[in-house]
Amino acid sequence: MNKKIPMRRCVGCGESKPKQELIRITAREEGTVPDPTGRANGRGIYLCKGSAECFAAARKKRAIARGLGIELSDNDLDALEKELAKYEK
Repeated sequence: MNKKIPMRRCVGCGESKPKQELIRITAREEGTVPDPTGRANGRGIYLCKGSAECFAAARKKRAIARGLGIELSDNDLDALEKELAKYEK
């Protein structure tokens, strides 16, 4: 019997991909942080790993703040973009 592969949708490009190809971003008290394990508490969204295009598209559509249900300033998004650069493919 084949094991089911969990699929998630990138908020930037809108494509459904295996969970391993995406990185989860969570909203916490300390701010928005990447969750490479995919198991942290809190509301989360997914973006394609290492894709600056997906982050730019999600930022333009304001999909990150909407998906997390919080307000994000440009400074918050800049900090998140720098943090995501550490998780390049």
